Amino acid sequence: MTYPNFRLQKVKHILAKVNALTAEMRGMSDEELKHQTVLLKKELANGKTVDDILPRAFATIREADYRILGMFPYDVQVMGAIVLNQGNIAEMKTGEGKTLTATMPLYLNALTGKGAFLLTPNNYLAQRDKEQLQPVYEWLGLTVSLGFETDDQEKKPTPAIKRGWYNADITYCTNSELGFDYLRDNMVIRKEDMVQRGLHYAILDEIDSILIDEARTPLIISGMSQNKTSDLYKKADSFVKRLEAKTIVEDDVKNVEQTEDNENYDYIIDLKAKTAALTGKGIAKAEQYFNLENYNDLENSDIVHNVTQALRANGIMKKDIDYIVKDGEVLIVDEFTGRIMYGRRYSDGLHQAIEAKEGVKIADESRTLATI
Repeated sequence: MTYPNFRLQKVKHILAKVNALTAEMRGMSDEELKHQTVLLKKELANGKTVDDILPRAFATIREADYRILGMFPYDVQVMGAIVLNQGNIAEMKTGEGKTLTATMPLYLNALTGKGAFLLTPNNYLAQRDKEQLQPVYEWLGLTVSLGFETDDQEKKPTPAIKRGWYNADITYCTNSELGFDYLRDNMVIRKEDMVQRGLHYAILDEIDSILIDEARTPLIISGMSQNKTSDLYKKADSFVKRLEAKTIVEDDVKNVEQTEDNENYDYIIDLKAKTAALTGKGIAKAEQYFNLENYNDLENSDIVHNVTQALRANGIMKKDIDYIVKDGEVLIVDEFTGRIMYGRRYSDGLHQAIEAKEGVKIADESRTLATI
């Protein structure tokens, strides 16, 4: 952890308070240690803050970790837990015990009764951590849940089941599942149909992946559009394939407007901005091809939209880089991990334009219902 010295001294001061309670906790019986949860909740109810009860709460869960798991968190792990409770980032390398460190701030914030989350980038990590640490939390009287359906669940979870997940004291979940349920909650008609309660406290595992890498791709809930324009996508694709394009590389971007021979091409591709647009010459060809008097008339907006997406599909989106075609289906490739993103589709008709480009079946266009 890179921390200013004066803040580090404050963290060490809190650590000393936690360590001072170690002998007291070790001398308690199991029942006395379990009863600490009840006493700590009473202190919060009587006006004390989370920071007020932190030393005793951390000392309690630390001793419980030792009795149930046989692992006693080291001082550096307690310091990491203090930093996490403050809403800061604790950088810990693989093997330094992130999973055990998280038990302390999760237990502390769950005592408020408002719920605490441990969010991970994938199902495996969430399920593994939950199964490993659930015995500790339950031994201390807290409820624990897994905030998504597992492979052994035969039926899709109902709102009542999901409500149970989110009402637990501690919920292990993935960031995407939490995000999608948040979107669905904002689409319901009645408040009682919502599954999440107020969002109070969360720890993000692999925060760089969640808040930087994955955050570049928005979460989108789509619905079927009433516009069925598969024929128009094919026609737009056929038109674009007849055109001559000029590609602008990054060094040329500043000189785009000054380039005299732009009008010698039908459309311009800007790889840096990931845009493609018809030139005057291209617009004239579009008016002739689609038999239009004025390409940019409002009544021609569907044609303009389809041509624009066909330009992007043919000029910018690269097969086996941005997407692959497998079993007659266009599948998106994650630009950060290189993995296939099953079940995801480009929005605003771009996916259909790529399907037209590759000559596969064009699915009905979807429209965005909610996004974050």
